[in-house]
Amino acid sequence: MGRYSFIAVDFHHILLASLPAHSLASANKKPGEFLFGGRRGQNLPITTRQYARLVGQWIASIGLDPSFFGTHSLRRTKATLIYRRTGNLRAVQLLLGHKKIESTVRYLGIEVDDALAIAEQIDV
Repeated sequence: MGRYSFIAVDFHHILLASLPAHSLASANKKPGEFLFGGRRGQNLPITTRQYARLVGQWIASIGLDPSFFGTHSLRRTKATLIYRRTGNLRAVQLLLGHKKIESTVRYLGIEVDDALAIAEQIDV
C-alpha cells in the first residue's frame, strides 16, 4: 500500500445528507468496508484523484466554487479547528496519521507562543 496508511473518516451529517440515498442504502456495507469502492476493485479504496473529484462534485452541488476548496485544504482546516478548540495535539496527530508529533506541529504551523498559551490554560 506504499507509504500511506488508511485512516477512518467520520462524514459530517451535511455531507452524508448530500449523498444520494440510493448509494448509501444499496451499499450494504459492513464496518471496515470501503463506502466508495475504487476503480481497481470494490474491495480497494478510491484513489486520491477519485476522492478529489468527489469532493469537487459535492462542493459544486452546494453552489460553491470547487477551485477554492481542495482535499488537502479541507484536511488541514479540520485539523486546525480541532487543535484550536481542544488544544489536544496528540489527538490531532492520531487523526492525521502522523508518526511524529513534530510533523503535526509543523503541519499546523504551531508557534512556541501558541504552545505556551495553551500550556498556561492547564493547571496541574
